[in-house]
Amino acid sequence: MLTTTVGELLRRVAAEVPDRVALVDGSAPLETRRRWTYAELLTAAERVAGNLLERFDTGERVAVWGSNSPEWIITQLGAALAGVVLVAVDPAYRTSELAYILGQSNAAGIVHDDTGRGFSRAEVIAELRPNLPELREVLDLLGPDLLGKEPPAVALPRLDPTSTVQIQYTSGTTGFPKGAELHHLAVVNTSFYCARRAGFADGGVWANMLPLSHIAGCITATIGPLSHRGTVVILNRFDPAQVLQTIEEEQCTLTLAVPTMLIAMLEDPDFGNRDLGTLRAVISGAATVPVELVERVKNAFDCGFSIVYGMTEGPIVLQTHLTDSPQDQSETIGQPQANVELAIVDPHTHEFLPCGNPGEIWIRAYSVMNGYYRNPEATRATVTEDGWLRTGDLATMDERGFVRITGRLKDMIIRGGENLYAREIEELVFTHPAVADVAVIGVPDEKLGEIVAAVVRVRDGGRLPVEELYEYCADRLAYAKVPVLWAAVDQFPLTPSGKIRKHVLRAQVVEGAIPVVPVEVREGVRYARDAAVRGA
Repeated sequence: MLTTTVGELLRRVAAEVPDRVALVDGSAPLETRRRWTYAELLTAAERVAGNLLERFDTGERVAVWGSNSPEWIITQLGAALAGVVLVAVDPAYRTSELAYILGQSNAAGIVHDDTGRGFSRAEVIAELRPNLPELREVLDLLGPDLLGKEPPAVALPRLDPTSTVQIQYTSGTTGFPKGAELHHLAVVNTSFYCARRAGFADGGVWANMLPLSHIAGCITATIGPLSHRGTVVILNRFDPAQVLQTIEEEQCTLTLAVPTMLIAMLEDPDFGNRDLGTLRAVISGAATVPVELVERVKNAFDCGFSIVYGMTEGPIVLQTHLTDSPQDQSETIGQPQANVELAIVDPHTHEFLPCGNPGEIWIRAYSVMNGYYRNPEATRATVTEDGWLRTGDLATMDERGFVRITGRLKDMIIRGGENLYAREIEELVFTHPAVADVAVIGVPDEKLGEIVAAVVRVRDGGRLPVEELYEYCADRLAYAKVPVLWAAVDQFPLTPSGKIRKHVLRAQVVEGAIPVVPVEVREGVRYARDAAVRGA
């Protein structure tokens, strides 16, 4: 295990291979791409650290709200050196979502760009700022505030590897986002072990097109290459043609992509004309990976394949090996990573179960979060007194240690690899005056795995205003959360205690017993616009 902080890791690698390329702006044309060696990256990160410490104290929280860019990563590393806790904000978030994150995290500052399409991030912050008294500083991610200004001479702090390095927000079954406090030890080592199991060699090149606001983008696909003295090629968004071109031009050896991304790359009309021979492995996860897709990727890319399982509260705790069979790679989520204890537990009695019996996955490891920020009650409900993290996922484990997911305790929808929580969407829909009650469910979809459906009991038995409800949600939620299927019912299937039987409701929708009104065309338009907001 690497008993170090993110900043110390950067310093060590910069000392060992100062002239090796560390970071590449992969979205620019090849001839104009910006590149940073490890020596240059350390200098830039130290400049950011000094400018942050001129404005903030070590331990204060600073949000980053912007699209993928080299500056995002440099700011992340600078905050880690300064001991300023980074709060990652989804660039697709709208006003109410951002307001909650900034308020709940007690953010003292926000660093943002203004590359979003359809709205101005600067204007949103200006609108919110009068109601956020703790928000002292608003800084330009792409301007001179952090990277362009020479900071005053300041001693950077010595940090404990178990201290919080960033807060990553995740929604829970209550519907209110919770800020998982991730520490240096977890960020460094989960990334290191993941890259190692996927065969990422010293000095390898990693194509990273995942959102940096997500742990897969800013931790696994950024710190993973750093821990192996490799190169991160950062793309500002996912575009299959651009990713394939970048892999060819930069001779990338590894990438991490959710199944929907892999399908899009395989279906790109220029796929067969690309020289992708340097790619040694693909990592995937965050959704079920069919065995057919595993084989298709391995054959088309002529590379290895590794599937990962983790969560915001404990990143990458299970992973398949490149040498595992296609069945194990697609039907299981692999074996525990190094220094991870895993148990299958009865979710009601908390009895530890023998191999082959279904139960909840519990994890005990160095990588478990420090807790949910300002939410001790949720922390106690998720992490036991003796350190076990309750994942909410149901699974079995065989005698070899391979884990197979069988269901979810959490009321969660996985759309295109992104975890969405029904309660959060339900609480918004319920505020519409036409809605008497609502249940949000995930419905199977060939491309995205699942899509969001809302089943509504209309107030006073009126008409279901689909267009109005859609726009109501689209104006208040990130695009992925907006229901694209709508249905009306007179009553819900209920348990004896009055709870909605969602599995029954879902079956009725899937089987056509409850007719739905789709809004796929409008979603397609909005998705194209908001996908650019998220990734551009």
